[in-house]
Amino acid sequence: MIAVASYAIWNNGAACNKSYGIKCTRATNQGIPQPCKGDTVVVKIVDLCPSGCQGTIDLSKEAFSKIANPDAGKIKIEYNLA
Repeated sequence: MIAVASYAIWNNGAACNKSYGIKCTRATNQGIPQPCKGDTVVVKIVDLCPSGCQGTIDLSKEAFSKIANPDAGKIKIEYNLA
């Protein structure tokens, strides 16, 4: 599965093609109150997020749905190099 990274994570391209374990930790202040499924997903960073994407990893729909209710839209995550 794939994702894109913000500048904070991108690190001048050093994150490209690296794999990260991603886990949903909690809801944001919008959307579904308890979106997390308790699972972890491993994604490969394939590109830089478009501008406006700050301090985040933007997951593919497939990856997002593995760890959270897709209706949530945004979630808080923890991530580690896999």
